[in-house]
Amino acid sequence: MAKNTMMRAVQYNTYGGGAAALKHVELQVPSPKQDEVLLKMEATSINPFDLRIQKGIVWPFLPRKFPHIPAGEVFEVGSGVKNFKAGDKVVAVLFNICGGGLAEFAVAKENLTVSRPPEVTAFQGAALPIAGLAAHECLLRTPGFNYEKTGQQLNLLITAASGGVGQYAVQLAKLGNAHVTATCGARNLDLVKSLGADEVIDYKTPDGAALKSPSGRKYDAVIHCATGFPWSTFKPNLSTNGKVFDITPTPSVFMTNALQKLTFSKKQLVPLLMTPKKEKLDFLLNFVKEGKIKAVVDSIHPLSKAEEAWAKSIDGHATGKIIVEP
Repeated sequence: MAKNTMMRAVQYNTYGGGAAALKHVELQVPSPKQDEVLLKMEATSINPFDLRIQKGIVWPFLPRKFPHIPAGEVFEVGSGVKNFKAGDKVVAVLFNICGGGLAEFAVAKENLTVSRPPEVTAFQGAALPIAGLAAHECLLRTPGFNYEKTGQQLNLLITAASGGVGQYAVQLAKLGNAHVTATCGARNLDLVKSLGADEVIDYKTPDGAALKSPSGRKYDAVIHCATGFPWSTFKPNLSTNGKVFDITPTPSVFMTNALQKLTFSKKQLVPLLMTPKKEKLDFLLNFVKEGKIKAVVDSIHPLSKAEEAWAKSIDGHATGKIIVEP
């Protein structure tokens, strides 16, 4: 690509400020390093972690510098890239260290980029990282879970099951040996049931607030995609060795987990710390290709109105994934 070629992008220049802090700018198109590919963006999705970065919750680690571009088609490849060429359709996990996908172009590491089959749309592909990977990781860390549906059936609870991670968690769990109890708002009860959940509870009801299974089951694992539930609510609902995986852990979650390890507690609150892997993304993409899982898309926004997508994500009541397209 010719030097000094410009692109449209969205960025912010300081911590905080929410959607109002996002600025529309023109920047030079980035050049891929030796092990990177330059993507012409077709679609990207906003994840809760993007909002945490803006709030400064992961300071001083991210972003490395301001301004930060928060979170295709291969347009250009670095000299060391062997598996892709210009024109390839791909899905990639974008490093928050380098910025994200709210731009016309973005760079991605080759080792976090996979080919997108023609059966998978750009929107379906963009919705998959990081939400699908987070749900998949929780299941992989659940003792006894497998996708072969062998062994004893596990009892799983998935909170905020109509959200970005929750929708994938329900579908993936039902591909394995799990009975799924799920919580969501009243307007999404039918949707979550259609994704495969065995029991669906309105989180505003007494049973929903107490996270109690309608059939009286004790949970072997909880994929906790909501906020506002103390450990004391989870503990009586867990089986002897039950685990709660918190996908957006706060400092108190880490403290609780450390104390439980020190006291050799069998029931544990586990903060999810995930390192994306190309192989896992490709594994999930095959499920999408085969029609075994799908993305529920809440809304699609043009890049010119990215702040509306950002505000909707901050609101926290999206049904499925929020997508932005250039």
